[in-house]
Amino acid sequence: MPRFLHIACGEMNKSNTTKFFAQDTWEEVRMDDNTGLQHQPDVCAAMTDMSQLTTGSFDAAFTSHSLERLYPHQVSPVLAEIVRVLNDTGYLLVTCADLQTTCALIAEDKLLETAYDSPAGKVAPLDILYGFRPALAAGHMQFSRHCGFTPKALVGTLAQSGFASVWTARNPETFTIAAIATKKEHNEEQLRTLAQQHFS
Repeated sequence: MPRFLHIACGEMNKSNTTKFFAQDTWEEVRMDDNTGLQHQPDVCAAMTDMSQLTTGSFDAAFTSHSLERLYPHQVSPVLAEIVRVLNDTGYLLVTCADLQTTCALIAEDKLLETAYDSPAGKVAPLDILYGFRPALAAGHMQFSRHCGFTPKALVGTLAQSGFASVWTARNPETFTIAAIATKKEHNEEQLRTLAQQHFS
């Protein structure tokens, strides 16, 4: 059975990833450094220290809105570690905030206006940039954000970190970018097929 690493999972599980990973055919390994979680991770480790994970031991990896929590100088080393733990045909699926579309709202002086409604409440550009204010006010400082990406910047960062091919798409409704980065070079058709498995 193929298995994927759910990085910085928090309380989430495979049902909160993509329809493809949520299938019974995938084994999920949850990783997080928060030992106070109600649902304990399978691997207790920070994104910045994956040394306990075996090289080439995963078919895929998934992480959502966690790269933004890193400082800029930490991003490439973390991505390089993800490359390391993937097998030769492995790939990473990552989602993050889209700063380009977010900053378009800020340029219109809508910093504090609602950009979209989330299950946790209304989200403004300020929340997208620095972290969801209600969560931070409740003491969850691990959700503060220290960096961000545009599609071009995300593609470049993934490529510089060792991924051979990258597919990206925007979700304008939630001001996010989704990317699939493969360890082995894929052509456009192969990337599109992989994306359809997860998102169609």
